[in-house]
Amino acid sequence: MAALTAGTKAPEFELKAMDGRRFVLRDELASGPVVLAFFKVSCPTCQYAFPFLERLERAYGHKGVRIIGVSQNDPKQTAAFTKEFGLTFPVLLDDIDKYPVSNAYGLTNVPTVFWIAQDGEIELSSVGWVKADFEAIGRKMAESANTPPAALFKPGEDVRDFRAG
Repeated sequence: MAALTAGTKAPEFELKAMDGRRFVLRDELASGPVVLAFFKVSCPTCQYAFPFLERLERAYGHKGVRIIGVSQNDPKQTAAFTKEFGLTFPVLLDDIDKYPVSNAYGLTNVPTVFWIAQDGEIELSSVGWVKADFEAIGRKMAESANTPPAALFKPGEDVRDFRAG
């Protein structure tokens, strides 16, 4: 099964965050849309993509949209990844024996990123690094925050259009 596509209802779930708090999707959606980003620490494409998610987090913070990472690794490996890439958004831990949330979302590759609207519908589903999808997420975050879009890419920065996950 491929990753869930736009127009699909996002599966409900509850996971523990790195800080020990419980994350419940429906509770989070009560405050606004969620960008759900699945990753594995050893994935080179995740290492490429997640600094751009952090740029979005820093540009829009908690202005109506939450970026949430979902790690497919243990807490120690995940902590090293979040530190190495300077991630400030919450990171959840999927069960590394059965991957119930990753499986519920139909993951076959990472990174996989979903824009989940406040009504629980997936509006964007992106597998691997797709520059246009990250730009779309940035535009949607700007719209939700009611602010002009921030520059996701730095002038002169060589950013690939696509990189398989």
